[in-house]
Order: sequence, then structure tokens, then C-alpha cells
Amino acid sequence: MENDEGIEKLRTMIDESERVVIFTGAGISTESGIPDFRSPGGVWDKHKPIEFSDFLASDESKRATWRRKFATEKLIDEAKPNLGHLAIAELVKRGKVTSVITQNIDGLHQKSGIPEEKIIELHGNSTYAICLDCRKRYELEEIRQIFEKDETLPYCTECKGVIKTATISFGQPMPIEEMKAAQIETLSCDLFIAIGSSLVVYPAAGFPELAKQNRSLLVIINRDPTNLGPIADLVLHTEIGPTLSAAVGLN
Repeated sequence: MENDEGIEKLRTMIDESERVVIFTGAGISTESGIPDFRSPGGVWDKHKPIEFSDFLASDESKRATWRRKFATEKLIDEAKPNLGHLAIAELVKRGKVTSVITQNIDGLHQKSGIPEEKIIELHGNSTYAICLDCRKRYELEEIRQIFEKDETLPYCTECKGVIKTATISFGQPMPIEEMKAAQIETLSCDLFIAIGSSLVVYPAAGFPELAKQNRSLLVIINRDPTNLGPIADLVLHTEIGPTLSAAVGLN
């Protein structure tokens, strides 16, 4: 399908829908300069992910985790929402999009102006930290001041629990409330748009399938083909920002 034809079809599908759910993966943020984790040459090619059990069991793993975080924090902190994020924010503002389910941890949807209550973060958020026991929130600058002097590990001032970035690591249980909210939103939509996701990481990748099974229309916008392409109503292998902004009418 030609790009213009595909964009026009996407625009029509959005216009004719009543409840749109957006599902985003790393591909939307690469257009803001944030590297993909899983692709060849991505972050995990250079740094093997640290398992949650190893993080808990070893002080050295905790230190390695914080070293990596502070080495890459500037990249995420300085990243700005791109046309794709802004187009989604516009659809939320218009009342078309009821929620944004995201696998991303960069906070760019919040930066784009989408209200926090409209965003469901399946893999957490790397822009702040939490105590794993009492869930007290900590800002990263506070943790940096503790850690960077002599790599002193941070512990909760309330309960002495372990502090970790508010992300879901390998081996860490998925957040129950967020998974439940994502399921409710998926089952209530009539158009589900999966953007910039390889759709291979479960259980998150199960939501587009669930939407389709519940008779929602399914759109996939992704650079590479996915396993769910054959069941989608529209597949676009195009740049996300220009595609969405054109479909929404921002350019």
C-alpha cells in the first residue's frame, strides 16, 4: 500500500472510531534519539540486562545497575517528544484516545502533554526511583548524590528497603494494577493502534491480539514486519512521526 493511501485509511479509521487505544514500543522513541534495546546494535547488545534476582542478591549488581543508569540518564533526560508523541497527545486532547499503553520507560508521553492518568506504563518508568518495599518515590538527583561519591548504595529513609529505578527488570513481576488497567482499556476499544513495537515481548504483546479477538480494528505501525501483521486491518512500515502527524492533521 502506498504511504499516502495508508495514511488516508488510518485517518478514516481514527475519525470513524469512538474509543482508540494506543500501544507504543521502543520504535516511537528511537525517533527522539533514544536507542532501541533489543535490535542489533542496541543497548542490550552492548550491555547484558541485569536480572532482577541478581540485582537483589548482589551489591555489585546493584552498583552496576546504578552505574548504567547514571551513564545513560542524560540521554533520556534531554530527549524530547517527537511528532509521533505529539500526534498521540493531540488525539488524547480531542477525546479520541482513551488511554496510551506503553512498553517504554522514558516518560516521553508525559512530556508530550498527556495526563498521567491516561498513560499505562507496563514496564515502569526510568525517570525516578522507588523503594521496593514501601514504594516511596525518590528523585534521581537525590540518589545520584548518594551514589556518585563512593558508590554508596541507596536505601529507603522510611523502611531501609532497597531502592531501584521504577522500571520492570527481567525476572521482575509485571505490575498487577497496570496489567489489569491495560486489559480493561483493550477490551473497551474499537480501534487498537500498535506503534513501534516488535510485538514479541509477552505478556505485553498479548494486548493487540486481545483487542482483535474482541472485534476491535487493529493497526500496526512499525519499521519491520511483526507476527501479528496477518491479522491486522492495516499495517504501515513507515516512519512513525510523519505518519501519525499526517493522519492526525498536524502538518
